[in-house]
Amino acid sequence: MKGKLWSPTPLKNLILYALVRNKGVVLDSELMRLLQKDVSDLSEAKLSQTLMQLEVPGIIHVARITKNKRRIELTKNGQELFANNRSKY
Repeated sequence: MKGKLWSPTPLKNLILYALVRNKGVVLDSELMRLLQKDVSDLSEAKLSQTLMQLEVPGIIHVARITKNKRRIELTKNGQELFANNRSKY
């Protein structure tokens, strides 16, 4: 645990911000590249776990393009949720 600090922004929120900046659609390799700027110890397993936590309630949709490539898309419910939360601030 030496040198580890909590990120001020949760990984779920960073993923949603990245999706919104990329018009709601991004490939997993591009998402990983974008997130590594903010989260230095991000692993493929942690990203997959967080994507599943966002996919189960219907905020995002993850589709497999090839064996090693996934397409992550912000759903209509996710867009509405994000728009409602942004208006509070």
